[in-house]
Amino acid sequence: MKTLLVLPLALALAATTASESSPLLPTPSPPTWTLLPTNTHQQFRGLSAISATTAWAAGTNTTVLRTTDSGATWTSVGPALPPNSTLEFRDIEAFSALRAVVLSIGEGAASRIYTTDDGGVSWSNTFTNPDAAAFYDCLAFNGPLRGMAVSDPVGGKFRLIETRDGGASWDVVPSDGMPAALPGEFGFAASGTCLATQAGRWYLASGGVGSSRVFRSADDDDGLRWDVAESGIFRDRRHGIAVGGDYTVPNARVNVSSWTADGGETWVLSREFPGGYRSGSAWVPGRCGTAVAVGPTGSDFTVDGGRTWRGFDVSKALQELQLVWVFMQCLFTSSTGCLSPSPAR
Repeated sequence: MKTLLVLPLALALAATTASESSPLLPTPSPPTWTLLPTNTHQQFRGLSAISATTAWAAGTNTTVLRTTDSGATWTSVGPALPPNSTLEFRDIEAFSALRAVVLSIGEGAASRIYTTDDGGVSWSNTFTNPDAAAFYDCLAFNGPLRGMAVSDPVGGKFRLIETRDGGASWDVVPSDGMPAALPGEFGFAASGTCLATQAGRWYLASGGVGSSRVFRSADDDDGLRWDVAESGIFRDRRHGIAVGGDYTVPNARVNVSSWTADGGETWVLSREFPGGYRSGSAWVPGRCGTAVAVGPTGSDFTVDGGRTWRGFDVSKALQELQLVWVFMQCLFTSSTGCLSPSPAR
């Protein structure tokens, strides 16, 4: 039986706006994890926590789970698909206990988007990829209506599709303003975190080549024009962090994290890296410069904007469970709830 993890702290994790003049709070004590049974053997790659009590998770074999009691119990609410369906749900964006959008990954028609407005009682298949050359990796929303999903490069450039009606319909975004992809460059379809939006911009993280890159949309242009920098998630318009590494060598910890203080124009390697490959990270609102990163070999936190990282809960139990908690978006014990990577829901 698989379990989910939450941090029992009175904080929330999200890429919310923070002023540079925000006071630096005292360094927190290392957090710990609490295991939450899900009563399923499926693996999970997507998480969207939208309040102190409500969250959605998505995973293998068309699995979608939802909790409305802070993770004490999880209910299976996925689409009613044929028993032999092997769709892999790798990303989910939720807006309430009733409304969510989920993405399955894969080549051609395996990449699909489903939406629900009734808590998973019924689902609508609003997008099925018609292009055999496309492979959609992740999606993101900057509000209840506007969202985008990204595919691995098609014709030498990353492909984006967009929705302006909350996921009910999707259209391909013109690629004229997208920089060319490098040979062998692609997105990361295991966590739903390769595309994020913050403060009017969209950010796309790539992998598959010697040096990962971060693509950044022009300010408030709806994702039509992009630039690219060598490598993240952003605390505000200027501050961001990026984590990663080689998932085939999960204990290697060299050059697995970086930070930016100029909106992603330049990236600097951390002085002290996380304890290995990390597949997701998130900011702690109200604690300037504090973030958490997670991966299959443990968890780490930073209090200086990603310059140095400190490990915690690298336990044998976690490794035996093979839990890769791909993106901790929320701490359920937060008194104020939380948001996903975008600042509005």
